[in-house]
Amino acid sequence: MAKRDYYEVLGVARTASPDEVKSAYRRLARQYHPDLNKSNPKAAEEKFKELSEAYEVLADPEKRRRYDAMGFSGVEHDFGPQGFGWQNFTHAGDLEDLLGSDLLRQFFSQAAAGGLFGGFPGMGSSGWGRSIARGRDVEVSIRLPLAAAVTGAHPTIEVPRSSTCASCKGNGARGGTALETCPQCHGTGQVRRASTSGFTQLIQIADCSKCHGTGQRIKERCPTCGGTGRLREVVKLEVAIPPGIEDGAVLRLAGQGEAAPSGGGVGGDLFVQVELQADARFQRDGRNAYTEVRVPLATALLGGETRVPTITGEAVLKIPTGTQPERQFRFRGEGFPQLRGSDRGDLLVTVHVDLPEKLSGHQRELVEEAFGSGDPSAARPRSGLFGRRG
Repeated sequence: MAKRDYYEVLGVARTASPDEVKSAYRRLARQYHPDLNKSNPKAAEEKFKELSEAYEVLADPEKRRRYDAMGFSGVEHDFGPQGFGWQNFTHAGDLEDLLGSDLLRQFFSQAAAGGLFGGFPGMGSSGWGRSIARGRDVEVSIRLPLAAAVTGAHPTIEVPRSSTCASCKGNGARGGTALETCPQCHGTGQVRRASTSGFTQLIQIADCSKCHGTGQRIKERCPTCGGTGRLREVVKLEVAIPPGIEDGAVLRLAGQGEAAPSGGGVGGDLFVQVELQADARFQRDGRNAYTEVRVPLATALLGGETRVPTITGEAVLKIPTGTQPERQFRFRGEGFPQLRGSDRGDLLVTVHVDLPEKLSGHQRELVEEAFGSGDPSAARPRSGLFGRRG
């Protein structure tokens, strides 16, 4: 099913203020929450997810700017290869404020059962309010020829990062065995300390020091990773470079950064900065490209053909008779495409005419015979242009 425009999904105008966007999401999210639609929970789940994806984009000024400019293609790299998932939703606080604690507890039970909201940031078996662990982001750069901005590219890059240990499947325990409930916090991941001063009681809540807030503890550490759940390695990844990419653009590959610490979580993101190699033959101005060629005087006078460079190869330029120096020709559709678009700009070619620095006596005679003397005093104004007609 084709995706719907985010503004249509939330039922707001493209000029809607942030408060109007939030108000629309609050109203529709409560209306379509699966736990409030027992008759058709599957349809409600899909609707609720669609609403949340639209809100994730329109509630973020930068994502909204890119969506307004480029549509879905402007934000697709903010999500994973499979599109928007709950791990991409960053407005958990709005949901907590929206639905209240009773519905949140139902969220927790769904997460524990691996349902729709499993893996949702901030939802764990021990309750809402403690965000899940997340791996660190990784940044790399890649250099590509200028032609990649026209054709796109699929280079393979090497990324040094921490990945999930295969021996323990990331939980840090020998053989990936089940973890035991932390005896200090009893699986909550938090400890409370109460102190009294006069008539005031102060309660402090902090992550459990024994399990570091996970609520679980390793019985026997994995010998491969030493209980960290991660191993250092260099992985090879293929990166899809879209046509129309700009020099200095940054692509985001969700979940391809550092693995999360042991005990579960989500991986960080990989950010790839694209550097386009300069090509002295071309200048880029938006979607148009500019280049120059030189032709002999005879070709400019008599006409002919010359080969000109294009971004991806060569083309033949037909030189009309009497072409003037610095004349510009246009090759339509030989420039740069719009980002993830099909229409390309133009290639504009400026023709420079090579004039001989010296002429032989015979050449001079031929020029004078064809065009007259070069003596300015011999030039006569044409009648009718200035003054009276003769």
